[in-house]
Amino acid sequence: MVLPQKATQPTMYFIGVTTTQSSIMKLFPLWASELGLKDTVIEGIDIEIHAESKKYRDCLNFIKNDPLSLGALVTTHKIDLYNATKDLFDYLDPYATMFDEISSISKNDNRLEGYAKDPISSGLSIESFIPDNYWKKHNGEVFIMGAGGSALAISSYLTEKKHGDNTPSKIIITNRSEPRLKSAEKLLSKIDTKVKFEYHLCPNPAENDAILKSLKPNSLVINATGLGKDRPGSPLTDECEFPKNSLVWELNYRGELDFMHQALKQKVEKNLHVEDGWIYFIHGWTQVISEVFHKEIKKDVFAKLEKIAMDLRLEKVK
Repeated sequence: MVLPQKATQPTMYFIGVTTTQSSIMKLFPLWASELGLKDTVIEGIDIEIHAESKKYRDCLNFIKNDPLSLGALVTTHKIDLYNATKDLFDYLDPYATMFDEISSISKNDNRLEGYAKDPISSGLSIESFIPDNYWKKHNGEVFIMGAGGSALAISSYLTEKKHGDNTPSKIIITNRSEPRLKSAEKLLSKIDTKVKFEYHLCPNPAENDAILKSLKPNSLVINATGLGKDRPGSPLTDECEFPKNSLVWELNYRGELDFMHQALKQKVEKNLHVEDGWIYFIHGWTQVISEVFHKEIKKDVFAKLEKIAMDLRLEKVK
């Protein structure tokens, strides 16, 4: 990790693993112009996965003490950063303390504030592609591979009381390492819900294949591992079998996206709806930008930002 130099203009940071490869580096200036954030810039801070606590603390102390460093979006490191730095914040929102993670760092009257925005951004993303009353009609299950912050956020949203009986019949979470899986089980046990949870240690993709094959039709299958973006591969093998008439959500929007391509190969045969992480990316960033710059992003403004993002993505494809 290399810490930035003292900011000479209003700066928002992106704390991740391979930040220079993210579309946000080209997108942020366009959004900043639309939002009237004059002279504001974005800068990436790359930290290796599961870094030592000192690196997270050094990074946060830099942002906290640099006047023109206004805040940051955190990806990949949300849980590790929380555990290493929670004592440095003046305020942590209820989602952050409930799920032991931070995805948004901002300042408010010299107070350093930490938020977990994923339950909000994942909910907005889910609403964009899951049909109304989907769970009530079909009684399907949710299979989330990966037990990090995104898995916690999605599980939290899907089991919210506001959904009534429109909830999955079961949520299954797998992970390659036991400590993260145990942590997810402990945190999600705080949710008051009738939805049944299952947790499975699956260090090998073939073990995820077996769970995938056992799912009901009309289920939701999610890659929340990061594999296919920051690290190569997929949590499934190429011999995997998706459940019929199901929804498949690849949380990544860039990289090799092996998991998404595995699903696309079975799209017609299994009648799958395959969604990538692009809308999740947009909601995630606009939620944090709103917090960092204290700007309310209403529906009409969000629509403009979404169009700018889509135009940029189409331009990259050409």
